[in-house]
Amino acid sequence: MRIAVIGATGYVGGRLVPELLAASHDVRCLARNPERLSGVDWRVEVEVVAADVLDQSSLEAAFEGIEAVYYLVHAMGVSGDFEQSDRIGAENTRIAAERRGLSRIVYLGGLGADDPEELSPHLASRHEVGQILAAGTVAVTELRAAVIIGSGSASFEMLRHLAEVLPVMTCPRWVTKTKCQPIAIADVLHYLVAVVDNPAAAGQVLEIGAPEVLTYRDMMDRYCDAAGLRRRLIIPVPLLTPRLSSHWVNLVTPLPYGLARPLVDSLINDVVVSPERDIRRLIDHHPCTVDEAIERALAVVGDFEIKTSWMDSAPSSSPASPMPQDPDWAGGTIYQDIQDVPTTATQAALFRTVAGVGGERGWYVAGWMWTFRGWVDKLIGGVGMRRGRRHRDLLRVGDALDFFRVEAYEPASLLRLRAEMKVPGDAWLEWRVTSDDAGGSRLRQLARFHPRGVTGRAYWWILLPVHKVIWKRLAQRIADVAAISGPSTISAAIELPKSER
Repeated sequence: MRIAVIGATGYVGGRLVPELLAASHDVRCLARNPERLSGVDWRVEVEVVAADVLDQSSLEAAFEGIEAVYYLVHAMGVSGDFEQSDRIGAENTRIAAERRGLSRIVYLGGLGADDPEELSPHLASRHEVGQILAAGTVAVTELRAAVIIGSGSASFEMLRHLAEVLPVMTCPRWVTKTKCQPIAIADVLHYLVAVVDNPAAAGQVLEIGAPEVLTYRDMMDRYCDAAGLRRRLIIPVPLLTPRLSSHWVNLVTPLPYGLARPLVDSLINDVVVSPERDIRRLIDHHPCTVDEAIERALAVVGDFEIKTSWMDSAPSSSPASPMPQDPDWAGGTIYQDIQDVPTTATQAALFRTVAGVGGERGWYVAGWMWTFRGWVDKLIGGVGMRRGRRHRDLLRVGDALDFFRVEAYEPASLLRLRAEMKVPGDAWLEWRVTSDDAGGSRLRQLARFHPRGVTGRAYWWILLPVHKVIWKRLAQRIADVAAISGPSTISAAIELPKSER
């Protein structure tokens, strides 16, 4: 089909487009700011058109030649009256779709009771948008979902940061009582693709969710289990209103208040799939469990894979992973230190020096500190430094290298080591080598740390002064050794007297 996607720059829309392309649909992305799609991998496979749901004429022009449209935008988190903005956007989309003769509108809304008096303003607005879209002559398929589990989902990121940062928290009592039926982002995408050309789904309100119904406290416990954290002590109190809770979420997590407030407001409503609207009556698909969904969401942080057990099933291109168009707060916390050093050495000589790190050559600087860290690691049950390296000069992916493991190895350009010592999180040390126009080269050293809970954050900040000194000296020392060493003299260069280092 020729399909338009309104909201391709958003969380769900940006992940839906490649799924539609994989299903052989022709896709046109409608975006108020098309330049936001310039960095995505699938940009060359789609048509991008500037359009705004608040401008009906732009929608009519963008719908030319289109058969179906996905409506995946909302004004939540935008200053002003988000309900009115959503109302106008839905009306404009319905009218433009009618005038251009579209056959289907697919809309992703929110679970909850049909009576707006029982819903939060956010959920009531989500239902109203569905009603407005369905008030015209174009058949509408409305999918309703609760919390979507995946890196970048606002609800999941709120859960992630609360669980990671707060070992003890006071919460409104309804956090321990309100029922929720979350769903993995991959399952949301499957259902969205499946309904667009399914005649039985036309004119239907269909509800989607994982097999389990949980409380929000249960979800936090499941997150802690998957992330390797102790379950958080949650103290229910009667005094925390949604407004106060929203300010607390804004303080503790990176979510902006304008986004946190409607999300927290919605937590007071049970959001559970009703049997009569369960999409599984029409679509034969078995959604994954909550535990599986959380593990997949945790498998990738930034551009690094975290859970090795999911390395095949959840690569960095997985819909559960962060994507370039996601907000800055998506994908979990990553701390990093970057050192950028130029050198007169050739690219080959510089990379040869990088690839010679560890083992009997040592770590170029502060050798006693690396040895001491290895002894400490061994004492607390880690691998220590005794493993050395397989070969003095050669490396391959998967090799042990002291208390690291070679995760990426591209001769002459990239070496990334993943730490296997005992640390409260996941750590990497990476070097990228490039040549310059003057015949020399440049070394970019990147130390990254994904903390686990409060302990991980404390570990990073307490050791940062020491680490920054070591990392700076390490990068400079590698560049200096490469500049004065030949193909077979790296070891001799490392052993220079201290006065010459």
